[in-house]
Amino acid sequence: VQLQASGGGLVQAGGSLRLSCAASGRTFGNYHITWFRQGPGKEREFVALISKSGRNTLYADSVKGRFTISRDNAKNTVYLQMNSLKPEDTAVYYCAADSSIGWSTRMNAYDYWGQGTQVTVSS
Repeated sequence: VQLQASGGGLVQAGGSLRLSCAASGRTFGNYHITWFRQGPGKEREFVALISKSGRNTLYADSVKGRFTISRDNAKNTVYLQMNSLKPEDTAVYYCAADSSIGWSTRMNAYDYWGQGTQVTVSS
């Protein structure tokens, strides 16, 4: 499956952005989709995950209550709605896909990655 992340940009603290991860190539509903991010000088970290069906989601503590992950399998797209953005949310955001039965927050569990989209939050 090929993934294309988009929707990043520059926003002031407290603002909102919606990221999209569009997939092509294989049956989208066969994949858990996860967002990771990598801030300047930091390691890549887990942000949010949505299960194949969309019934289950998981969030990093740092974004819980502010970010919402959703998917539209008919459009082969996963969304990450980011509200109340903070400067520490500044990062390149990547979406990744995994077809395993169970889901994981570990990067090495993911076979397919999008190219990343830059999110910059100014104070």
